[in-house]
Amino acid sequence: MSALQATAILLCLIVPTIGWSLLFWRIWQYSRVFRMGTADPTRTGRPIRRTWVLIKEFLGHTRMARLPVVAAAHWVTAVGFLVLFSTLVNAFFQLFWADFRLPIVGTFFPFEWIIEGLCVFGLVGILTLVGIRQRHNPRFAKGVHGRRSRFFGSVKWKAYYVEATIVAVMVLIILLRSLEARMVQIQHPEENIALHFPLTGWGTLFWSHLDLAQIYEAVYIFAMLKILVSFAWMIVIALNPTMGVAWHRFLAFVNIWFKREASGRTALGALRPILTPTGAPVGLAEIDAMGDESADDNTPAAIPRLGVGAIEDFSWKSLLDFTSCTECGRCQSQCPAWNTDKPLSPKLLTMTLRDHAHAKAPWILATEDQRHDLPKHVKRLAEIPLVGDTGYEAPYPIGAYDALGPDAIIDTDVLWSCTSCGACVEQCPVDIEHVDSIIDLRRHRVLIESAFPAELSGLFKNMESKGNPWGMSPQTRLDWTQGLPFDVPVVGQHVHDLTEVDYLFWVGCAGAYEDRAKKTTRAVAELLHHAGVSFAVLGNGESCTGDSARRAGNEILFQMLAAQNIATLTAAQATTIVVTCAHCFNTLRNEYPQLGGDFDVVHHTQLLNRLVREKRLVPTARPEAADTSGVASTGKDVTYHDPCYLGRHNHVYSPPRELIASLPGVRHHEMARSQETSFCCGAGGARMWMEEKLGSRINENRTAEAVATGADRIATGCPFCRVMISDGLTSQQETGTARADVEVVDVAQMLLAAVRPPAGTAPATISEVAPEDTLNTESPALDDTPYADDVATVHATASPHRADATTWASLRTHLDGRRTMPASEALALLGIAAPDTPTADTTTPDASSSDAADTPSTTPALPPEGTPSRAVVSADATTWASLRTHLDGRRTMPAAEALSLLGVTASTAVLDPTPHPEPPPAAAPTPPTPQPASPTSAPAPPATRSEAFTADSNDWARLRDALGSRRTIPATEAMHILRTR
Repeated sequence: MSALQATAILLCLIVPTIGWSLLFWRIWQYSRVFRMGTADPTRTGRPIRRTWVLIKEFLGHTRMARLPVVAAAHWVTAVGFLVLFSTLVNAFFQLFWADFRLPIVGTFFPFEWIIEGLCVFGLVGILTLVGIRQRHNPRFAKGVHGRRSRFFGSVKWKAYYVEATIVAVMVLIILLRSLEARMVQIQHPEENIALHFPLTGWGTLFWSHLDLAQIYEAVYIFAMLKILVSFAWMIVIALNPTMGVAWHRFLAFVNIWFKREASGRTALGALRPILTPTGAPVGLAEIDAMGDESADDNTPAAIPRLGVGAIEDFSWKSLLDFTSCTECGRCQSQCPAWNTDKPLSPKLLTMTLRDHAHAKAPWILATEDQRHDLPKHVKRLAEIPLVGDTGYEAPYPIGAYDALGPDAIIDTDVLWSCTSCGACVEQCPVDIEHVDSIIDLRRHRVLIESAFPAELSGLFKNMESKGNPWGMSPQTRLDWTQGLPFDVPVVGQHVHDLTEVDYLFWVGCAGAYEDRAKKTTRAVAELLHHAGVSFAVLGNGESCTGDSARRAGNEILFQMLAAQNIATLTAAQATTIVVTCAHCFNTLRNEYPQLGGDFDVVHHTQLLNRLVREKRLVPTARPEAADTSGVASTGKDVTYHDPCYLGRHNHVYSPPRELIASLPGVRHHEMARSQETSFCCGAGGARMWMEEKLGSRINENRTAEAVATGADRIATGCPFCRVMISDGLTSQQETGTARADVEVVDVAQMLLAAVRPPAGTAPATISEVAPEDTLNTESPALDDTPYADDVATVHATASPHRADATTWASLRTHLDGRRTMPASEALALLGIAAPDTPTADTTTPDASSSDAADTPSTTPALPPEGTPSRAVVSADATTWASLRTHLDGRRTMPAAEALSLLGVTASTAVLDPTPHPEPPPAAAPTPPTPQPASPTSAPAPPATRSEAFTADSNDWARLRDALGSRRTIPATEAMHILRTR
């Protein structure tokens, strides 16, 4: 044994022993630090599922896929760290036997390929990551001191040390492999070098001048260096518990396994509730019992903490979160507060809480006697508030964070800048739950210290006394219904409970009180009515869901409002709820179940998209011809803004875009920041009710991006977003940055404009429709038409329209899976025009529209208004009574059903495959013979009629006058007008 070999062996026994000892000691210290947090027993359920999520996230790097190049480079580096540990084991043996190779796998060529591949590509990967770090170095970035860099605020030396270690280890492995290849060449010249050393065999050229003894000496040197570099890294990280850029290699696996959602979903949607030590959500009863001294178990360990006022108040999982931070800055780069020059950086917040936790841990973990021996600077940490005034300067946000104080750990401005948009949580590669921690800090400030922005005082008061943030009277919640051409059923007034309708329409505070949001509410109601969807509202019984209160930290107010609403919904037997507000959607869907309120909640874009897919709503009007009266609005170019609480929090991205794609003549322009990376409007986290005094305005930042797309309409699906972006647009229009004709609208308003008949067209009348089993097989309660065709208008001719088998086959083809067809579409296919068609040839809609290919180019005209009608339908009093009976509370009736009851059916010639010419007009009006109804249809009227009824052009004129500005008229009203002429 040479002196070199002996020295190498000695060093590689001492240094690794120190490294392993310090590593295990640090792991023990970590366990003590994490255990000083509060209990959270909800993190261990479904272990098999959690393990699968961990494997999928690690091997698939699913959380890093937002940056593909970084993800690929990190993947080979991370996987190499695990697999290449085998080379470290091999190096220890090479100190004793230079030509040692691991048994079995050491000469198994597929394993050798994996080793060399991970080594070489790992070296390329880490150099790529080094290059990316340098490219985005703060010294090259915009902002004061380069704050636009995602690495701004990260501790540089830690990252550089880790990167240098990885580069050194990869290079040393390559050198050792090339030396092994040279030994094989000498000792076993018959071996295929390319097979066993595919990527390092070329390195034998560097050692060709060395003999075997010299190669052994080189192996001792490089094996020793590899071991010393590796264990020096281990010693450094063991002595630096806050070195997250290194410790995440170990802690990330643990943090991902214990993530909040065992399904793998990010910690968004519902907020983490305040938990009892047993893991149950804290309710109002538990909060009331906190001040009851007579409670059976009132020990400090059994009392839930209302928020976080000190680092030890965080849960153990939060402390693990902080320590797992890699300082990569992805959260910081996406944060809307940070990008508008506010002091909040999710990364800096996490790093500061991590550093503070480990600095204060000696005092927390010490006994009373031991605390007297601690240094004074450690004792002072127990007195420094977690949140307070740090005295930082606005241009230098790092000053708002100080793990050691002396005034506060985190500045108040940091806490209240958060919009709870969830971008940080969505981006984090190790599943840190930033939003939950921020809300926990707010809860303590509001509930314990009563220290919150002054604007929130009015918000809390209005929500508590009036049930809405605006402080409006609950009696005005139904004002939005005024002027609608139909009645909106109210639970308790028009319907007994919600089992009588398909949906509860949860209007929300914004939808009931805010003028811009009212347009969305009316548009949705009108669309549901057109589609034949039955719904009802709670009216005055509806109250605020409490979203803003909870995200402002007022958990008690939230639970009061939630308990009231859950009781109301349960009493009304609510099952399926449709909402227009993304915040109401998230609260009802994700947070009420924490308090016992389980309901099926859908967003209005989801429901409307389903109705369009089912062809119960058929967009046909192009923007240039659309009827945009009232609340409808459209434009040729549109961009869509993803609401945070609809998108990131609930992953609803496709339905609004599919709706926009269904609008004829409308082009969708995607913003650069969209879907998962969408930029917040600035209203979340109760920021809707607080003035933006720091930096630039978030809503103006987002609006500028939307305007830059050149869109005529900025569409969204949330009233909060609409208010914020509308205000931003107004500001841009005042400065001339945005065109005056750009509008902010809800997707529902654009759909309404496309669903209405093109401007200037009148509702079509029905001369005759196909048999009920052809056009309306299920006879829904309301006609499944998108516009005025649901009016039960009967205008039959004395000579009934005859259609051959080819025509009916065409109708069936155009049904295309639908149960019903708009009457105007059916009439066009049958060649029947509206009664007030002015000319003999009417041009069809634009050929580029979605239904142009299915519409005839011309339709025959009927006699002009004032000409005596030759169309007569005879119906006696018994028939009208039967019609009223079959309405059964409905306001409209499918035309096919009405015609069947009146005895108007398709000619028997429709079954004849031979076309028949149109018969000449009859000399005198002859009422058609009633046909018996099928067993599944409504009963047929009597064959004998005691009173004949005819309708002439004057009757139709009176109907037109009664319609006025309305597009539809209830069948009962139409029949009354015709009978009282």
